[in-house]
Amino acid sequence: MQAQLPVPDDAHHPYGPTGAGPGDADAVLAGLDPEQRAVATALHGPVCVLAGAGTGKTRAITHRIAYGVRSGVYRPQQVLAVTFTARAAGEMRGRLRQLGAEGVQARTFHSAALRQLQYFWPRAVGGEVPRLLERKVQLVAEAAGRCGMRVQRTELRDLTGEIEWSKVTQIVPEDYPAAVAKSGREAPRDAAEISRVYGIYEQLKRDRGVIDFEDVLLLTAAILEDRPEIAEQVRSQYQHFTVDEYQDVSPLQQRLLDQWAGPGASLCVVGDASQTIYSFTGATPDYLLGFRSRHPDATVVKLVRDYRSTPQVVHLANGLLAQARGEAAQHRLELVSQREGGPEPVYTEYPDEPAEAEGTAQRIRELMARGVRASEIAVLFRTNGQSEVYEQALADLGLPYQLKGAERFFERPEIREAGTLLRGAARAGGADTLAVDGPELAAHVRAVLASRGFSAEPPAGSGAVRERWESLAALVRLAEEFETQQRAAGLPADLAAYVAELDARANAQHAPAVEGVTLASLHAAKGLEWDAVFLVGLTEGMVPITYAKTDEQVEEERRLLYVGVTRAREHLSLSWALARSPGGRAGRTPSRFLDGLRPGSAVRGGARAGGRAGVEGGTERSGRRNRGPVKCRVCGRVLSEAVERKLRRCEGCPSSMDEALYERLRAWRGETARAHGVPAYVVFTDVTLMAIAEDPPGSERDLAGIAGVGPAKLDKYGADVLSLCAGEQPVDGAAESSEEGSVGDGGEEPENSPEK
Repeated sequence: MQAQLPVPDDAHHPYGPTGAGPGDADAVLAGLDPEQRAVATALHGPVCVLAGAGTGKTRAITHRIAYGVRSGVYRPQQVLAVTFTARAAGEMRGRLRQLGAEGVQARTFHSAALRQLQYFWPRAVGGEVPRLLERKVQLVAEAAGRCGMRVQRTELRDLTGEIEWSKVTQIVPEDYPAAVAKSGREAPRDAAEISRVYGIYEQLKRDRGVIDFEDVLLLTAAILEDRPEIAEQVRSQYQHFTVDEYQDVSPLQQRLLDQWAGPGASLCVVGDASQTIYSFTGATPDYLLGFRSRHPDATVVKLVRDYRSTPQVVHLANGLLAQARGEAAQHRLELVSQREGGPEPVYTEYPDEPAEAEGTAQRIRELMARGVRASEIAVLFRTNGQSEVYEQALADLGLPYQLKGAERFFERPEIREAGTLLRGAARAGGADTLAVDGPELAAHVRAVLASRGFSAEPPAGSGAVRERWESLAALVRLAEEFETQQRAAGLPADLAAYVAELDARANAQHAPAVEGVTLASLHAAKGLEWDAVFLVGLTEGMVPITYAKTDEQVEEERRLLYVGVTRAREHLSLSWALARSPGGRAGRTPSRFLDGLRPGSAVRGGARAGGRAGVEGGTERSGRRNRGPVKCRVCGRVLSEAVERKLRRCEGCPSSMDEALYERLRAWRGETARAHGVPAYVVFTDVTLMAIAEDPPGSERDLAGIAGVGPAKLDKYGADVLSLCAGEQPVDGAAESSEEGSVGDGGEEPENSPEK
């Protein structure tokens, strides 16, 4: 097969020397904690590593590969490590090199597939490999034009995103409308129009002999499926597979992985369902959550020792996920910090967005004065359109910054375009129409920007159109603030003055910043970490974002905030503003995800948050009350997974379930659910029934101590359940109407959750 590529010399190893030279293989295991060591020594797959944020997952899997190579179990050329970004692949190669495992291939899915496609295409298909189309936008624009559609540049990005989502989820053009409706996904345009554009785009590619990045995966998988002898050649080359960030695989990537690995390969996957934040691109945690079902003999190791964050940060992260719902929540990991204590997370409420930005900048200056480097500080927000006010606040204090994953505000195409239009309007309008000192400036700006897609209400859905609108809306807000300030100072508030203000701001923010505070969206922050993190704009409508409509979309927003929280090593600040502009209506409320975590906020059951709350200079400080670890009642191990915590035993420890009681409980649940016209899980889930049958309660107090039996359910069903546990039949009608019953009572989950 093709030659192996050299490993780069400059890969960075953030964990420092391991003492693993070319000597004994056991040296590779030095410095690993017990769980990491369990991963490293589980050399024969299938292996599933459930790794929480900051637990050293990359360290564990690279040491596993190195230990396999150094002990002679693996040949380096037979190992393929797959990840999602070139940066992560480079980091993995660097660590493997330091561990004495040169020759191992660490690649992205696309890179590995492209090499194979180029190698096998002449034999499988014949001729030259089609040219790779590196940017789809121009071809998508042509396809839209052939459909008679006039679309702006940002709309083209959204159309391209829909085509990519369709391809990685293996949806053909004619099935797109039904698929998007079934998924609950909010299409940026009429689904039938997108379907037509998608179909013509595919035809244009075929006519011109080009393929896109998704085709690389599709064609490689198809060749391996259609040509068994080629599949065998690949499987003889690679016999040991490691897949990082497995919660982010798409159906198309899983299809290719199945072909690579075949039935007999050694497969190790690592991921964390609580960090699934890319569902909109087609990623799904289903393969991670269902790994044990597909591989019943799999070794499963959980990494929960958090080496990144202080106990205070970890405490908040655990509390945030404790309120999560849905399938991924059933497998959440309870992190345990390994660091010394640090400052409590800081919660701050501001009157308006500029005040929030200014307050954040002031705090950053204070941290820098105390010795925290600017490059170790980050401000994280939900959308890139929020960056401008923070860029300005940092610039006003002379603090350097850099944007991660986005252009600087004044360098964005829509902002440059808007600036040109506003300058033209200022020159053409003259004093009669534009030089006004009344509350008209913002209206003029809105009118000018309307020609570029601005409207009073934000567009439906997410994506590039929404980001463009957010950027233009920021210009309108600037106009409103500028007008107010100018009038208060007795200065003219005309369009020419406003344009001059924009130019001054742009010039001030173009200063080079080598060592700067990071400004980034929550998505762009994935995989990074800082000493201090400021999570800003945490209001309803922003986190969760307004277009998160379904329960799963809202839960993904919660996971996105969790990713933000777990980026912080020591200092964590969470803030929100009650109004958009100074003097505006204070109608905003803090994000629902902070309920029960920030001081004074309500938690389920009507209690108030407490714990270590305090007030410092008008700033609330709090941690969530720690109720202590849940331990296995068989072996005493601290339990981290939600299902195990409900059962109060490790999944591998012997069950003491009373099978007859369990069946009686299930029969009673079915009758009760039918009588009240609700799904069975609304009464109790299977895991809750299992927990009851494993340790039958003798009193209401015992029953209330079982996870999943909240006060409402105790009220409705307690008498029936206790009767069944005592070997008696429940009294007819003892359970009150389930009209109030919902998934929210006691944190229950649907019947089809993985706890079954």
